Amino acid sequence: MDGPVHTRMHLTQAEGCSPIVDGFKSEDDVIRPIKPDTIAKSLAIGNPADGIYALRTLRESGGSAYAVPEEDVVEGMKLLAETEGIFTETAGGVVVSGLKYLAGIGAIKRDELTVAYITGNGLKTQEAVEDVVHPLPVVPTMSSFEQALSGVNLDGR
Repeated sequence: MDGPVHTRMHLTQAEGCSPIVDGFKSEDDVIRPIKPDTIAKSLAIGNPADGIYALRTLRESGGSAYAVPEEDVVEGMKLLAETEGIFTETAGGVVVSGLKYLAGIGAIKRDELTVAYITGNGLKTQEAVEDVVHPLPVVPTMSSFEQALSGVNLDGR
C-alpha cells in the first residue's frame, strides 16, 4: 500500500427524518430527536442511538451529510433500476439520490472510488413504485399465474 487510506464518509437521510443531517448542519455534537415523516420507513429513526458517533465520523473524515427531498426518493429507486437493474427499497432510493447530489456538487469526485451501501430489496416497499411497475395480482396457483400472464406482452413489443 502506498500510504494511509483517507476515506471520507458521507451520510444521506430522507428529508422527513434527518436528525443526523440536522446535527451536522448545526455543527452541534447533539442529535435532537424528531418525529419521522418519510416514505423511507426503514430509515424513519427519529432518535438514532449511534447518531453522535455518525456525526463524529462525518466530521473527522471530512465528509458531509445531505437530506434527500422526499420527492427524490422514488426517483433514486427508478434510476438504480434503469441503470443497474437493481430493485431497491426506499432507503436505497435515498442512497442513490444522495450520491447523485453529492457527485453533482463535487463532494464526490468523478475519479474517486466510491462505495454506496444499499442492502434493502424493493419488494419491501413496492407501494412506492406501483404506478411504474404495474404489478399483476395472483393467488398462489399455476392457473392464476398463467391467467394473469396471458394478457402480458413479454417480448417488449
